[in-house]
Amino acid sequence: MRTPFGTPTELATGVRLLVESGVVAPIRPDRVVRFPVALYRYGFTPTTAFVVGAWRHPNRLAIVDDRGTLTFQELHTRTDRLARALADRGLGPGSRVAVLCRNHRGPIETMIAASKIGADVVLLNTGLSSQQMAAVADEQDITTIVVDSDLADRLDEVDDSVKRIAAWQEAGAACWGDDTLEGLISVDGSKALPTRPPTGKTIVLTSGTTGTPKGAERPSPTGIGPVNAILSRIPLSAREPALVSAPLFHTWGFAAYQIGSLMGSTIVLRRKFDPEDALAQLATHRCTSMYAVPVMLQRILELGADVIARYDTSALKTVTATGSAMPPHKVTEFLDAFGDKLYMLYGSTEVSWASIAKPEELREEPGTAGRPPVGTTVKILGDDDQELEPGETGRIFVGNDMLFTGYTGGRGETEVVDGMLGTGDLGHYDENGLLFISGRADDMIVSGGENIHAGEVEGLLSDMDGVKEAAVVGVDDEEYGQRLAAYLVLEDGASLDADAVRDHVKNHLARFASPRDVEFLDELPRNQTGKVVKSELGSSDS
Repeated sequence: MRTPFGTPTELATGVRLLVESGVVAPIRPDRVVRFPVALYRYGFTPTTAFVVGAWRHPNRLAIVDDRGTLTFQELHTRTDRLARALADRGLGPGSRVAVLCRNHRGPIETMIAASKIGADVVLLNTGLSSQQMAAVADEQDITTIVVDSDLADRLDEVDDSVKRIAAWQEAGAACWGDDTLEGLISVDGSKALPTRPPTGKTIVLTSGTTGTPKGAERPSPTGIGPVNAILSRIPLSAREPALVSAPLFHTWGFAAYQIGSLMGSTIVLRRKFDPEDALAQLATHRCTSMYAVPVMLQRILELGADVIARYDTSALKTVTATGSAMPPHKVTEFLDAFGDKLYMLYGSTEVSWASIAKPEELREEPGTAGRPPVGTTVKILGDDDQELEPGETGRIFVGNDMLFTGYTGGRGETEVVDGMLGTGDLGHYDENGLLFISGRADDMIVSGGENIHAGEVEGLLSDMDGVKEAAVVGVDDEEYGQRLAAYLVLEDGASLDADAVRDHVKNHLARFASPRDVEFLDELPRNQTGKVVKSELGSSDS
């Protein structure tokens, strides 16, 4: 029998994990009775968690950012005032508020306030062009955009009917826009907050680099399944500081906000990522967890052992990264530098999570994506939709409690088999049940009739001595249809030539997988979430 909290087994597992992590702990009876009230009003949302936090530990720090600190009670009071002010301006159920902000209190306060009046939230990628912003604003029916002042020029082509609310203003900057968040919070509003607003939708944009990014509607949790999944593989602890470096508009940054709310964490945010500053924040606030994208961890490693040693990160228990692949040798280097604290999560905007690799698994197989957590199914299917044996590469399909509900506006198609959603990636299980990702199915390069996985070649090149980063694409070729082109960034002081690169591939993979073109770059082009933008690496049909 399945209850709103899952099956009895899932419920028992979830309660055990919540107790072990400290989320469920003794609490005064007068505060216990308030929890059902918050759950009734806002459902399984971060808003409920923050409201309960204000009742449970009002003076504990909820947010630390470049401007200072906010306690749980201050956050609750401020978001009540902001919600009423937004309601006075006509926002409510069915309205769509967009957030174009870096990491600070503003986007979190906006998301909570929108939830308190039942409005939808669209998280905008700070790397979009002004043309893309205009297209997204129109497609998503956005009526209000909360935006940092240094990002205001991204809205130059957005229709003037869309109201602007300034979130973060640089010191000395002139006031602009229709309102400011601080102004709205200080003024408050006259309307009473709804007793039980409808659960607003959260739209996360896919990481497209050209055209208009698709909006993926994120589901709201309906039980404790998502909690089971994360805690079954990552030993997070409640009510401890967490550094959230992953952008809040990114699926993983948004997930970190959700997880942090449940755990009662003090969420530490910085508007702009700087590797040494990240170490300083970990040390200053004694953070026990960190949420990042892989390129951030690589930038920290590039500081060198002497700089890393200046900062006391001994409180750190878990570092979780996702969003793109991390070269296996960098995984090992991070484990050596910080201890067995690294957890690599494989997932996507559409499927949320698929698998999580623990430190001990990464020690043995630094290129693995780990294993599916509790309540998650991951299968490798062939072209006939039949499950493949270990060692056989096929399409990856995922089933869990948080599959997205579809693309907004009916754009984009998804591949579904037996209730599982395709990730668009290729991969395989090894004989020990560990998952490995070969790369995107649409990154398959067909050269002279041979199928070549770009990800496999990239992984091999990334592990070469002296190679810092590598990317492989297919470029048009009159004779073979496509040929491989490799783009490499070398470590400081390293020396390597194209023939050595080709020979290395020939010695480890089939000869047809060796790149005909080899080019050395100062850096690879990346988007705001650290993914390599392959469209900027030569013309490719792959």
